[in-house]
Order: sequence, then structure tokens, then C-alpha cells
Amino acid sequence: MASAPLITLRVDFAPGLRLGPGKADLLEGIRDTGSIAAAGRRMGMSYKRAWLLVEAMNAMFAAPLVASSKGGRDGGGAELTEAGRTVLAAFRAMEDKLRTGSAAETATLVGLLRRDGD
Repeated sequence: MASAPLITLRVDFAPGLRLGPGKADLLEGIRDTGSIAAAGRRMGMSYKRAWLLVEAMNAMFAAPLVASSKGGRDGGGAELTEAGRTVLAAFRAMEDKLRTGSAAETATLVGLLRRDGD
């Protein structure tokens, strides 16, 4: 097998209220670039799609995850709020625990995979 299996986490809080790796990546991109548009471009998505995801995340939690300012002469920007930083850190910690906590089971599954020529 060329690469290790990819284990992904998605938290379904309720129907339509989900947090997964894509939204976490978007939050990380906003943190790193200071821009919703730049974070979206980095992920290969339109500004509109990125903005809609930010709006959905801001509506999902008790406090907004992203604060943005409108563009203009000085340009706009976006940053993670304290809640956004907390959500991102918690999600990444959950991912790490999932990967490390399931290493033995993952190895078992990999060992049972059909190999070319079998």
C-alpha cells in the first residue's frame, strides 16, 4: 500500500449542524491568511462558497467563530474569534486522538485488505 489510510472526523451535532475537516481547514486558512477569500482560494473554492460556510459555522455555535470587516480602500479582513480558535483547537485535538487511539484497529483493517494478485 502506497500511503497510510486516511481517517477523517465529522461531528454531526444535529441534522444540518456538522463540523468536519473541510470547515476546520477553512478556519485554519482564515487564521493563516486573515481573509475568507484567500482561505477559500487556498482550498479551491469560490469566495461565495467560503462565505456561506463561515455564515453556517457562525450560526451553528453560541458565539461566532469568524469576525470579518468589509473591504474598501484599506481592504477587509477576517480573523478567528476566541470561540473560533477554541473550536478549531478542539476539533484538531479530536482528530489526533482518533488517529492515535485507533492505530491498532487501523493496522488490523489494513492487514485484511485485498492485495493485488490475491
